[in-house]
Amino acid sequence: MIRHIVLFKIKDEFKDEIPQLVENFYGMKGRIEGMLDLEAGADVLHSDRSYDLGLVTVFDSMESFQAYQTHPVHMPVRKRMHEVRSASVSCDFEI
Repeated sequence: MIRHIVLFKIKDEFKDEIPQLVENFYGMKGRIEGMLDLEAGADVLHSDRSYDLGLVTVFDSMESFQAYQTHPVHMPVRKRMHEVRSASVSCDFEI
């Protein structure tokens, strides 16, 4: 299994959209074959090192994770995140 973690910094002009961005993530749950779990949420600490938004997904295999990258359900969410983010970091590891 693969755990995929992404943290996003959101551009100031889009910070009001964070609740909708979280909803967009949850809109993928149960709609992508091989995605076993999805959790997303907005940062609650707002510390100097905090990112604004986090996404954690679990895939049953590396092949499922790779298929997710271009899945039609994922593509509009990915596109929007590229528009609103100022930075992102990720970590993907086997569990």
